[in-house]
Amino acid sequence: MPALYEDGGILVREFLPDELDVFLVLFEDPAVTQYLPVVSPERYRELFQTAQEDYRKGLFGRWGIWDVASGDFIGTCLVRPFVEVPDQLEIGYTLARAYWGKGIATTVAKMLVDYCFNQTVVKEVVALTDLDNVGSQKVLLKAGFSRSPRNIRREGEELAYFVIHRPA
Repeated sequence: MPALYEDGGILVREFLPDELDVFLVLFEDPAVTQYLPVVSPERYRELFQTAQEDYRKGLFGRWGIWDVASGDFIGTCLVRPFVEVPDQLEIGYTLARAYWGKGIATTVAKMLVDYCFNQTVVKEVVALTDLDNVGSQKVLLKAGFSRSPRNIRREGEELAYFVIHRPA
């Protein structure tokens, strides 16, 4: 299966159908899910199944992030249409705690932005964070995003709204 991205010791690729358990373990760590919407294990199973279906549909979806040297699972990332502003694409990422603070999230965020701008004609890519998720906000700023002065409400939650514009 072709990689979406490989560089700097990380590989981003589609999840294989038999990797559901690896995916689910990521969301068992309360530190990892602290700033994510509260969902059931069944919902995470649905997200994984949706990812499998999205691979057949085309450009957007959720991918796994892997350590090239060890083969270990690092986390997941995604690109999807931004529901609140349809002419924007949204990126996201979730990493296992063991991989925090190593620059991987910044690398993945930059890669996802490049993917969006190289594969589509979209003019803006966005990302949302919990208002208190300072770590992820720093990642987005390092990746070239700017924080919008306005926040976005999604499912009753106020979220910080970050935007990066297509280079001229």
